[in-house]
Formats: sequence, C-alpha cells, structure tokens
Amino acid sequence: MRILACNDDGIHAEGLRVLVEELRREHEVFILAPDQERSGVSHAMSLRGPGKIKRHAEGEYSCSGTPADCVILAGLGAVPFSPELVVSGINRGPNLGTDIIYSGTCGAARQAILQGWPAIAVSCASFHEPLRYLGAASFVRRHLAGLLAGRGDGSFINVNAPSSADEGLEGAWARPCRRRYRDKLRTYEAPDGYTYCFLSDTLIETLPEPGSDHEIVGEGRVAVSAILALPQAEAPLTPVQFGARHG
Repeated sequence: MRILACNDDGIHAEGLRVLVEELRREHEVFILAPDQERSGVSHAMSLRGPGKIKRHAEGEYSCSGTPADCVILAGLGAVPFSPELVVSGINRGPNLGTDIIYSGTCGAARQAILQGWPAIAVSCASFHEPLRYLGAASFVRRHLAGLLAGRGDGSFINVNAPSSADEGLEGAWARPCRRRYRDKLRTYEAPDGYTYCFLSDTLIETLPEPGSDHEIVGEGRVAVSAILALPQAEAPLTPVQFGARHG
C-alpha cells in the first residue's frame, strides 16, 4: 500500500521515524511532515503566503506549514506521491477524547478524509520519558487491514497506545472520553509595553466512563476509536418551525 506519513511533532520526531520504519517493512511510505513542531494547531491551514517544501532524502520532505497543509499539498501534487492512505503520528503524548479537537495529528487525518483518503491518527498516550513508540507502530502495522475495515463512512481511526516496546500489544474499540483542562495563567509585564501570558501547570481531568479510550489505555491496551470527520445534519428531536417573527 502507498502510505503518506505525517505528524505534528515535526519531520525529525522520533515517533514519526519509528512509525515509518515499521510500516516500510510491508508498504511504500512517503513522508511529508512539518519542518518543526506544530502541536495543538488542530486543523489550521496556511491561507496567506507561500508554503515551502524541502527535500531531505528520497521520499522524505518537510513543509513550512501545518499538518493539514501537508495533506493538502500532497493532494494538489506538490510532491511526487499519490497515497492510498494517510497515517499521522506517532504523536508524543495522548490524543484521547477531547484532545482530538486540538490535535494537529488528528487534524491531518481529518483533512485526509475530506480529500477522500482513509486515515489513521496514532499517539503514544504518555508524557513520561523515555517514550517507547514501537508498540504503537507494530500494532498499526499488524492490524492495518482491521483498522481500515472498522472505519465508518466519513471517519478516521484514532489510535492511542501505551508507551511500550512490546510488539504484541492488544487493542480494543473505545469511545472517546471527555477531558477538562485546568490551566493556570502566569503573566509578565515587559518593558516593551506588552503583557506576556504563559499557560502553566495544566491539570487534565478525565471523566470516568466505562469503555472509554482513557480507560482502555490505562489497562495497558491500545484504544481504537472511529472519529467522524464530516459534518452530519440531524433532524431535531422535536421539529421546530422557523419563520418571521411578527408583533
């Protein structure tokens, strides 16, 4: 299979390198990734100014833009590769539940769906060094067909794996959890007249839900979720008439 590999941690990130090395055991893999870290940019796109692409090696390119930009540019023929699948990751840190909204890793996968390509976002659900990505990479390679078969129409697959070098990790389908971010703000009044604001000491509260991706990863398994990328219109439970208001 022809696979485009992307991420939001940048082209030199260890997670991307481990994923690509593992997938290249069985597939043709091309890299187009941001030239530096773009964590938390969600589905941001560069709408003004040129995007710059740099070749690093055969089949390996970086882009000056966002993860979504990388997928857009690949689709428009900016690089000599037309993929059958986009795999984004392996992210340094979890993309569980609510994290998906903010994630550049998931933004690339979502953009792939919008362009008509199947996509998988992959994350190592830990912040504690040393991070071990091989377990996640091996899981994706071994279960690639099953992951794609479980993808609903207009959805991408979101994979969160424990930090592990175990090439035999087990996985389970999971529902995305709900997370609340308790940020603290530090400010600095600078001589240049600006107030500099820093988010620090963020605490993440995860609501306990049976069968959630957070629970599955906490059990040492790989959590797999199908995430809807395309907007779906649904009729309200109680039909409401919308008309002009008089009087």
